[in-house]
Amino acid sequence: MGVARVFITVDHSGCAILIVEDSGLIRLDAVDMAEREGFLVFEASNADDAIAILEAHPEIRLVFTDIEMPGSMDGLKLAHYVSLRWPPIRLIIASGKVPRDKAALPEGGVFFSKPYRHADIASAMRSLLAA
Repeated sequence: MGVARVFITVDHSGCAILIVEDSGLIRLDAVDMAEREGFLVFEASNADDAIAILEAHPEIRLVFTDIEMPGSMDGLKLAHYVSLRWPPIRLIIASGKVPRDKAALPEGGVFFSKPYRHADIASAMRSLLAA
């Protein structure tokens, strides 16, 4: 007698995410990667623009941000702000410099060193959104 297997998959196509990166080329590359994964992508070059986008688009479920950015706050402060104001939003934080204290990351935030592999970021996005 055979064993029936049931596989449940989560489709993230159309799931909205926000990419925050001040470097235009790196942001374009990250947006391209996320769109290829089927995500609906919003983009910002600084924290102030990111907050305005989050306020206008409550469908955003994940923020992928760089730490080093000009403006009123860096990406780490943005991640903490998002964590407090929109607790359900998942967070991925990236930087060319490793934070001195990983405890400085918001609870549930995932950190990646630059340069990162697209496959690793896409996998983290899928995992965080499936949780």
